[in-house]
Amino acid sequence: MDLPVFPSEPVNSTLSFGEVLGAMSYALDMTEGQAPGHCMRACLIGVAIGQAMGLSGDDAADLYYTLLLKDLGCSSNAARICQLYLTDDRSFKQAFKTVDGSMRQALAFVLRHTGPEENLAKRITRIASVLKDSDDIIHDLIDARCQQGGEIARLMGFSDAVVEGIAGLDEHWDGKGRPDRLQGEAIPLFSRIALAAQVMDVFHAAAGADAAISEMRRRSGTWFDPRVAQAAMDVGRDSALWESLGADVIDANVKAKQPRQDLLLMDDDILDNLVHGFARVIDAKSPFTHGHSARVALYADLIAADLGIVGQHARWLRRSALLHDIGKLGISNTILDKPDRLNSHELVTIRAHPGLSFDILSRVSAFKAMARVARAHHERLDGEGYPDRLQADQLSMDMRILTIADIYDALSADRPYSPAKPQDVCFRIMDDMVGSAIDGDIYGALKSGLAKAELNG
Repeated sequence: MDLPVFPSEPVNSTLSFGEVLGAMSYALDMTEGQAPGHCMRACLIGVAIGQAMGLSGDDAADLYYTLLLKDLGCSSNAARICQLYLTDDRSFKQAFKTVDGSMRQALAFVLRHTGPEENLAKRITRIASVLKDSDDIIHDLIDARCQQGGEIARLMGFSDAVVEGIAGLDEHWDGKGRPDRLQGEAIPLFSRIALAAQVMDVFHAAAGADAAISEMRRRSGTWFDPRVAQAAMDVGRDSALWESLGADVIDANVKAKQPRQDLLLMDDDILDNLVHGFARVIDAKSPFTHGHSARVALYADLIAADLGIVGQHARWLRRSALLHDIGKLGISNTILDKPDRLNSHELVTIRAHPGLSFDILSRVSAFKAMARVARAHHERLDGEGYPDRLQADQLSMDMRILTIADIYDALSADRPYSPAKPQDVCFRIMDDMVGSAIDGDIYGALKSGLAKAELNG
């Protein structure tokens, strides 16, 4: 097997916003419990609505990015959902998107999705608690999602219009949405279109085009701006729209719809902003992974510097470290935050996350090497790692660096099953792993890099 090699040249015009964001949006779909490609389908639906409403130029471009990134804040409330409702956050979120806000549907949803695996007494107690404070709970969950999404979009360098469009996704035309109870024209136009596109995709996936159009008609004037709802119904009657959402063509169609193709091309700084933004999404999934991606990137940087790795090589290694756990967005917090030993089924599930990381990252042609390095961060020199049980000669230096950086952070930071350990204890544990799990020379570079960092303050 050929070992992955990072590109040696700076990022250039062969890499586009549309390609990168479209690929990364699959991670957001996993967190929301949606069928793969939801954000991309919503993007094409929303772009069609925008065109029907006469949007063009900068407005069309900002709408496009709002749609692809509408769920940027989705990971920020996952742990809280599991804690409050005693359920899997992904299935909860998937089902919640079909609730129309009526008291009847809201009550049925809570009864069905609160503590489904718990005993009757515990379920009844928790349901009563959730219903008692339901208004505050829903507000807090949506506020966290909207605020986080807007902040990350700003971190990535997007315009105020995109930031506001993402932050206002859950506002409703009649003023009964969240988090700010905005009403009518006070809701950003991009938010209004994105919400309609989201609902269109959810109901089309569940029951077809007629159901999607019916939902637009039924909620026009309550959830939806009547003008947006009418445009959505108009484009929804065109079979070509639904055909463009097919799994075999969606990637190409979203990339082709990117506005201002000649102006919005990647460079290294832009790509780094996007990568740092998605690292924030990853780390927001669990309170126990807060800052994990950034710390792993820091440790990888220290190792790389000690080994003389510089330039584009070091930059791609840092990106790999920041995104290595993107697959964890597809894992329920009932597993990620479990304080007890995982059972066999849960172990299989958690060990799927490097493969999910690979699947997401490899959707971008320029990320192929990064995808393979990220996939291998739980492999061992003795072939006893996962997911591929790679042998030592199949593990590149970058794979070995990322593994050591990840292990050190797992030991030195709080986890649900283990409190943070002091550095000397981490080193004693890792000393015993040299030769079997980790590379001694690279581990030595970690120790050296940490010592230099401490010396320099």
